Amino acid sequence: MLKLETYFKGDRVIWLVVILLSIFSILAVYSSTGTLAYKYQQGNTEYYLFKHFIILSFGFLLMYLAHLMRYTFYSRISRIAIFIAVPLLLLTLVMGTNLNEASRWLTLPIVNISFQTSDLAKLAIILFVARSLAKRQDNIKDFRQAFIPVMWPVCLVCVLILPANFSTAAVLFTTVLFLLFIGRINMKYILIMIAAGLLLLTLFILVAKVVGFKGRIATWQSRIENFIGGKDDGEGSYQNQQAKIAIATGGILGKGPGNSTQRNFLPHPYSDFIYAIIIEEYGLCGGILVLSLYIILFFRAIKIVKNSPRAFATFLAVGCSFSLVFQAMINMAVAVNLFPVTGQPLPMLSMGGTSIWFTSLAVGIILSVSRDLEKEKEAKLVTIAA
Repeated sequence: MLKLETYFKGDRVIWLVVILLSIFSILAVYSSTGTLAYKYQQGNTEYYLFKHFIILSFGFLLMYLAHLMRYTFYSRISRIAIFIAVPLLLLTLVMGTNLNEASRWLTLPIVNISFQTSDLAKLAIILFVARSLAKRQDNIKDFRQAFIPVMWPVCLVCVLILPANFSTAAVLFTTVLFLLFIGRINMKYILIMIAAGLLLLTLFILVAKVVGFKGRIATWQSRIENFIGGKDDGEGSYQNQQAKIAIATGGILGKGPGNSTQRNFLPHPYSDFIYAIIIEEYGLCGGILVLSLYIILFFRAIKIVKNSPRAFATFLAVGCSFSLVFQAMINMAVAVNLFPVTGQPLPMLSMGGTSIWFTSLAVGIILSVSRDLEKEKEAKLVTIAA
């Protein structure tokens, strides 16, 4: 145990949460990729298991390396990350890999690996906003000196993400608003930003319809209408119906690992609707456990920075944790039919590639803050004892 503590610093509870989520992820992905294996891998069900395990392992390595860095390092690279993310988002819109009428991925030449540029942009914006708020605490109520410099890069990134991925843009925008609130930005400016965001979204949809740009607008409209009106047509409605069957048949204790039936009917049981598969196999108890793990992650992040005198550490840990947990809550709300279908993966649980890696980096950053604050407390105790 002492040897582990030598290498793994930071909040031990968060480390435990990550390990438990990873175990759930391996079991759920292995169970839910059977149809995928028979369709693309000649029935080799272990293919996706090993692939997912390798992706998770590399994510764990990224998390470990990120937690070794002093959190102030992320302040220095925040601007660089923004300057990289914005051109990549533009490139994705122009020549990204198109799937379901949305250009969300860039395929790297030679290695032929696709990654979702919005994942990089989300983390870059959180780092940038945390740094900007921390630097402007002395004049944080000023509109020109504090609010405008923080918000214009956020608006630019959200506008670039919006055409292909409304839900990601909305999650990022909400995360930034939450950071603005705890960063003591004038509430009047936050309300103006919310109104401006809704107005811009409306204008985007109207202009897109006038110029004949289809994109994902028809999909958004269909999903919202199906959710509000309870229609039985459309892909979103079909997904919700199959997810509800999975949840209803799971009961309290579930059918047991690997015994899901609805994995054969849900279009994306290993990503968007993996929470429904978890409830089907592990029951309400398993669903509550997964939900609790995300809540624990958020409150541990809050506890880490509760008494921190450093503003950047607070904004960094809270921003990263809120983004992950908010996205998780949306995914779970979709699975239990409390929210329209969005296509947001469940962080650390859904099968994926770069999404898992950027999530791992975010958790590593939280652990980096925890590790550094622990060092400061230990140093103070030594000073007092001396």
